[in-house]
Amino acid sequence: MIGTGTIINCAAIVAGGVVGHFTGKLFRQEQQDALNKSCGVSVLFIAIAGAMQGMLAIDGAALVSGKAMLVVLCLAIGTVIGELIGIEKGFERFGEWLRQKTGNAGDMQFVNAFVTASLTVCIGAMAIVGAIQDGILGDYSTLAVKAVLDLLIIAVMTSSLGKGCAFSAIPVFAFEGSITLLARLVSPIMTDLAIAYLSLIGSILIFCVGVNLVWGKMIRVANMLPAVVFAILAAYLPWSF
Repeated sequence: MIGTGTIINCAAIVAGGVVGHFTGKLFRQEQQDALNKSCGVSVLFIAIAGAMQGMLAIDGAALVSGKAMLVVLCLAIGTVIGELIGIEKGFERFGEWLRQKTGNAGDMQFVNAFVTASLTVCIGAMAIVGAIQDGILGDYSTLAVKAVLDLLIIAVMTSSLGKGCAFSAIPVFAFEGSITLLARLVSPIMTDLAIAYLSLIGSILIFCVGVNLVWGKMIRVANMLPAVVFAILAAYLPWSF
């Protein structure tokens, strides 16, 4: 059934939130803080691996880097547009609405947990490619693999940041579900080069999420999301990066 992958992914996120909610109660505050930092370090290295895969290449016997201009332009232009639109504030307003409507008004970490977890599990090539495969072929295997990863990530995040992380299933459902339904329109756009650029910029945004987890909120990552769109558009420019 088309859409199965999105349902599995969202169910895994909720399950991870439930597991994290109950296991988090077993830790003292300083232990939760340490767990939060370890989660952030893990996210940093996952993101670094993805970014280096996109920027490094073997040229004969040498290891060379590239796509620096792609990274600079996409992040700079995307961030300016995101700041003008106020995407981060939109996320926070929706998170605040959820906090009130779900009976979590007393949870001061709810909005931060929701925004941080949403950015972590929404950004990345797996979500888009998996949703396209599900929508066109009914193949949800990529999203099923992503679901396992998200379950683990959300479980750890919830145990340290709080149950707001579990509600990241909502933007995931909207994002992956929309792509699944529009897969036949989106598929021709997502060439191999577009996916490679998307993966590179997405990895850098996830790195920024890791920075916020380790050192506190320093970067408005949601305002950088338009960079992903520019990464895809860059694949259609007449020159390579």
